[in-house]
Amino acid sequence: MTDLTIRMTRAIDWLVANYAAQPSLEDAARVADMEPTAFQKQFTAHVGLSPKRFVQVMTHTHARDLLCEGVSTLDAAYAAGLSGNGRLHDLFVSVEAATPGEVKARGAGMAITYGAATSPFGEFIIARTGRGVCYLGFRVDDSRTHVMQAIRDQWPHAQLVENNAAIVNDAAAVTSICEGRSHGHKLPLHLFGTNFQLQVWKALLRIPSRHYVSYEGIADAIGRPQSCRAVGNAVGANPICLLIPCHRVIQKSGVLGHYSSGPARKKALLGIECRANTGE
Repeated sequence: MTDLTIRMTRAIDWLVANYAAQPSLEDAARVADMEPTAFQKQFTAHVGLSPKRFVQVMTHTHARDLLCEGVSTLDAAYAAGLSGNGRLHDLFVSVEAATPGEVKARGAGMAITYGAATSPFGEFIIARTGRGVCYLGFRVDDSRTHVMQAIRDQWPHAQLVENNAAIVNDAAAVTSICEGRSHGHKLPLHLFGTNFQLQVWKALLRIPSRHYVSYEGIADAIGRPQSCRAVGNAVGANPICLLIPCHRVIQKSGVLGHYSSGPARKKALLGIECRANTGE
């Protein structure tokens, strides 16, 4: 282990233990026995986040866990080392692109309409809020348990209402993609995730049909070249497959890699896109 790695490891351990005190750059640099500017540069290169952003993420994670447990926003702010609701609000908008109240509610008072439809690749379930499609997933076994649980995990307090007629237009758009007749209508989407996840999902939306991008390519595209593993996690957490084309992300070696709806579907989707573009 190099001297720099030892310094960075020591700084990371210290920040994890002391993030609630909202330590300054100078405090963390002293732990690494480095000048602050040099420390910030090396820490960012080593971790993929600046020291300030690292503290923000740790603070956000702690506060988010508390909110999901039912703790009030004010108590969550104090417990995370913040001065009040205003600081908590700014932190959540910065990291998660959602307010603390929205995170705490997680669908409370919201009705999510869902329905099932068939496609060349099997049955899929699509769900939407009043703002747009919030979930799309293929059934991967003989039951709908997996996909329904995924919706509940994302929106645990929402009321789920089954209504196949209400999602017929959305389902038709999905089926047309599966059949290679279109690259997808501009269906409105309602996404809920961390700011990092949203960056990754937006990058996926920019991948053209019949083009493949590696996880490293996505990391570079969002300006986080050191975050390939985190990119992989965000791709895997994509709640709206096909419309957000995570099937176009492959490993740098050329291996297709994991796909939540199964590797066979990933191969088929890529094949359909290639055939549609070549006119075969």
